Amino acid sequence: MKLLLVGHGGREHALLWKLHRDAPEADFFITRGNGGTADLATHLPLDPGDIPALADWALAQHIDLTVIGPEGPLADGIVDAFERHGLATFGPTRAASTIEASKAYAKELMRRAGVPTAASEVFQDPDAAEACVRRRGTPLVVKASGLAAGKGALVCDSPEAALAAVRSMLREQAFGTAGREVVIEEKLEGEEISVLGLTDGQRVLPMLPAQDHKRVGEGDTGPNTGGMGAYAPVSRVDGALLERVSREIFLPTLHALREEGRRFRGVLYAGLMLTEAGPKVVEFNARFGDPETQAVLPLLRSSLLEPLLAIARGDTLAGSRLEWEPGAALATVLASAGYPGAVRTGDELTIPTAVARAPDLLLFHAGTRREDGRLVTAGGRVLAVTAVAPTLAAAAARSREAAAAISFAGKHYRGDIGWRELERHARAS
Repeated sequence: MKLLLVGHGGREHALLWKLHRDAPEADFFITRGNGGTADLATHLPLDPGDIPALADWALAQHIDLTVIGPEGPLADGIVDAFERHGLATFGPTRAASTIEASKAYAKELMRRAGVPTAASEVFQDPDAAEACVRRRGTPLVVKASGLAAGKGALVCDSPEAALAAVRSMLREQAFGTAGREVVIEEKLEGEEISVLGLTDGQRVLPMLPAQDHKRVGEGDTGPNTGGMGAYAPVSRVDGALLERVSREIFLPTLHALREEGRRFRGVLYAGLMLTEAGPKVVEFNARFGDPETQAVLPLLRSSLLEPLLAIARGDTLAGSRLEWEPGAALATVLASAGYPGAVRTGDELTIPTAVARAPDLLLFHAGTRREDGRLVTAGGRVLAVTAVAPTLAAAAARSREAAAAISFAGKHYRGDIGWRELERHARAS
């Protein structure tokens, strides 16, 4: 069997790690790769966004399964191109991935489907958007409608902050084309979680709930990032609540997409706020979350390859189920100097042997590369240090210990990933 991973970040490293465990005899390929993936897959000198070249290469190599990691190629129609070649591909089509590529579209879809979410308005005209801020008052969330690498949502607790957010997007084009249209919505109160659902377009297999930490600073301070860490599972989400999420959010959304001729096959990521009125959708993504994937997959006991193959081949998930290991996993992201702004790269990493070979640790590389025999930084988020342990407290301590032991100039990370869950456990004990 031959498998291709499109992408080269921490999420793709985690997917590659799990699929390699499911099928160790298979031949794996990855676009570009990073400093940690060479032992698992052949690195291709092709960019994830070079869709024609990738499709031609996959066809010539008789690739059995292609898994798409990042959102950009999905929004650009990579699945459509691969399927035209008759290639089994895991991920939604361009039309279906609009649920992530356009927050304005997603909000309208949810409204029609009756899916609970924040009340919102959509604007392209800056004067109208600023008038909305003055009329509604704060707190508000101002979002770039397009793809903004997880950084396009600004929580605004004052009118001045909301007006500044609108100006930065619509007048100053701080987010480029992603911010030409903005969504202004009420700020939901509660705890935010992520649920990834494998789906054939009609049925859904929810994965373990996880919690991402978006703000760069401890105590959830500072600007939003692509994610500074995550943990799984989340104790507030029991079986009954997960069933409610499937019934009230996943299934109506999938039905509405089918009704529009946008059948969604792949993994649907639901970012949810657990409000007093129940779970409400903050956002949908059309792919595996990053860094949630680095915390969820190490706990998946059953095969990931089997449902991914079934979905990619157009088969049904009827009768499929996922099995999970007991315990918890926690991923701490190490970031480069300057992240989430302009970052410095090329700094050498030192990873102690005791960390690199520890059986309870997984190092999922993102922004790293091999250069003259050295491992150096090559992006904003450098790697995720995932620890697996019987309890979240033990996983947190192990992850933070390892994060501290890895060194490179400018390294920074959050030492409080999982703090809400740890506080819950402490109160309960």
